[in-house]
Amino acid sequence: MKIGVTMGFSHHTSPDFMVSSAQLMEQMGFHSLWVPEHVLFFPDYGSTYPYSDTGKIPGEPDGVLDPFSALTFIAAHTKKIRLGTGICLVPQRQPVYTAKMVADLDYLSGGRVDFGVGIGWLKEEFEALQMDFATRAGATAEYIDVMRALWTPGLSQFDGPTVTLPSCHFNPKPVQQGERFAGPPVFFGGESEPALRRVATRGDGWYGYNLSPEQAKERLARLDVLLAEQGRSRDELQIVLGAAGQPVNAQTMAGYRALGIDQLLVGVFGSSLDKLEARAQGVLALSKAA
Repeated sequence: MKIGVTMGFSHHTSPDFMVSSAQLMEQMGFHSLWVPEHVLFFPDYGSTYPYSDTGKIPGEPDGVLDPFSALTFIAAHTKKIRLGTGICLVPQRQPVYTAKMVADLDYLSGGRVDFGVGIGWLKEEFEALQMDFATRAGATAEYIDVMRALWTPGLSQFDGPTVTLPSCHFNPKPVQQGERFAGPPVFFGGESEPALRRVATRGDGWYGYNLSPEQAKERLARLDVLLAEQGRSRDELQIVLGAAGQPVNAQTMAGYRALGIDQLLVGVFGSSLDKLEARAQGVLALSKAA
C-alpha cells in the first residue's frame, strides 16, 4: 500500500513554502501529492458538505490555488512524486480547456498526473458560475468522454448530447495512455451508488474519501458487484482512499492495508518545514509498523 499526501495550498502559503513542502514529501518517499479544488467559498451557504457532521467545511477556508496551476508549479520543482487532483470539479469547467490543462500537465511532468474527478456538492458555487447544478452528473460523464476523445492519439472528434467537436488537432497528447481508456488515469470520487457506478463504467480508479476501513470494505464489496455487471474486475482499477477525518493510527493503518487498496492519502500540514517533516515522519512510521 503506497502512501500519498493531501495538501491545501492557498494565498496563505508562500510559493517558496509550496516548493519546499513538495520537495520534502518527495524526498521522504511519499508516492503522490494531491490538491483540492474550489474556485469560490462562501461565508454562508445552504449546501451540505458531505464529509462532516456539521455539514460545513472544516476550517472555514477562504480560498485555494487552482489545482492545475499549483501542480504545474510543483511539477517544475520535483522529479518523481505523482500529482493528483483531489478532486477536480469537472462539471464546473469547460471540458476542452480542462482536457488541455490535464494533457499539458501530464506532458510537462513526464506522465505523473492522477486525475481525480467529482461532480461537486456546493450548489452556490455552481450558481455563481452560471452552471447547472441539477445536471452535473450527466455533464461529468459526457465531459470525461470529451476529454478522452481529445487525449486519444491522432485527430480528435466528438458528438455528444451537449458537446460537439469537428475533426481537430489537439496537442500535446498526454504522456500516459491507459489500456482501456485514453489519457491519464481518471479516479472518480464519491461513495454513493451513482458515484460507484461512474467508477465501474468509466473509471481507471476510485477515490473514496473519509471512510473507515470498515466503511471502505462495504463500499468495495458493492463496487465489485457493479464492476462485474460491466464485465470488469477490481484488478483493472487503482483504489485510493483518503483518510480525511478518520483517525490514522496503527490499527486503522493495518485495516486499510488489509483491504488490499493501492494507496492511502493522508492530510499532512504544518506551519513550518520542521513541523511538516515531523508529522510526515509519524505517518510513515505508522505505515511501516502496520
